[in-house]
Amino acid sequence: MTEFRFRGAVAPLRRPAAPALPSNVAGVVAALRPEDPLHCLRPATISAAGATFQAAFPGTTMYAVKCNPDPTVLRALWAGGLRHFDCASAGEVRLVRSMFPEAVIHFMHPVKARGAIREAYATHGVRDFVLDSTAELAKILEETGGQGLNLIVRLGLPKGSAVYDLSGKFGAEPAEAVALLRAARSHAGKLGVSFHVGSQCLDPSAYARAIALAASVIRESGVAVEVLDVGGGFPVAYPDVVPPPLSAFMDSIATAMAEAALPGVELWAEPGRALVAGGASIVVQVQARRDGMLFINDGVYGALSDAGVPGFRFPVKLIRPGSASTAETVPFSFFGPTCDTADRMEGPFLLPADVAEGDWIEVGQLGAYGACLRTAFNGMDRAGVVEVADLPLLETPGYVQAVQAA
Repeated sequence: MTEFRFRGAVAPLRRPAAPALPSNVAGVVAALRPEDPLHCLRPATISAAGATFQAAFPGTTMYAVKCNPDPTVLRALWAGGLRHFDCASAGEVRLVRSMFPEAVIHFMHPVKARGAIREAYATHGVRDFVLDSTAELAKILEETGGQGLNLIVRLGLPKGSAVYDLSGKFGAEPAEAVALLRAARSHAGKLGVSFHVGSQCLDPSAYARAIALAASVIRESGVAVEVLDVGGGFPVAYPDVVPPPLSAFMDSIATAMAEAALPGVELWAEPGRALVAGGASIVVQVQARRDGMLFINDGVYGALSDAGVPGFRFPVKLIRPGSASTAETVPFSFFGPTCDTADRMEGPFLLPADVAEGDWIEVGQLGAYGACLRTAFNGMDRAGVVEVADLPLLETPGYVQAVQAA
């Protein structure tokens, strides 16, 4: 008889056991001298970023759980006042509901498994569902019975200039979105339009253009619409990127909404990176050095996926317990620990010239799409996690004051 079982790809991150550790990264490294990657979470930073965004955004802020589903991260956002969560799978819905029975969960993936729709609706009380096709609308109605739903039509956007363009996979063309709004209206308590300008969007006017397109679709549909969801994409700082301040994006959205003249329409947003990127770093150990190339114990199959082909540069800091380096700073590239030569991160990462085997390096701005993209390739899935009180290695305009206050 064949045995069926579920397989998880990655072992859970391990919390170091007692005794209590110092509250700063350098102290933790000195105490543990870790040989596995060590994820350093900053709950105060995450809580402050969440509170700052909610105070600035004139509507409902929902956290994009896919960005970092670590329970410590979710608790920090809850502590910062966030009560709405954008989920993309039954697993994420399950996690949020198990932690926060009173949370409002929005199922924002435009293409969902039937079983996931049924579970979200019947077991976890989810009523908000996104769709971008007539087939998905039919699927949602069939699996829920069509009662008490809020339906959001995902509008496709032209290719933009965001670092991660999201225009190719999801979203209805304007004419199709018009038809979907008309078809969904009679089944929805609240009807809405959503879009996504792309991840790490550095252009505030991108939101204004998308709002104008959404407004034209709403007007053409001729039906009442209660929600406009401006998605995510709000950026953070990296060593080669200083984004416009958060206020620039909020001003662009506010101006566009005034020009769109959509009375009674409430705004939603789905930030992920903007809330959690600065809230985590990872400490890696140098296993070998070959001139300007450092072999480290994490890489593109671990938490540093964005440093691979996407080419993200991350802030780095040498940690050498008991002796600080006075050497000049020079550029390095990284190889990860796996046997794959594609496990390479060009950087450049600026570190003291005397960095050597056995040193530790803290890599910052990894709260977003770091730990959640880890794999078990080559059996290298062991990693630890601690909570620290350090400020982020980089600060993003619009969050500095709140984070420091925390």
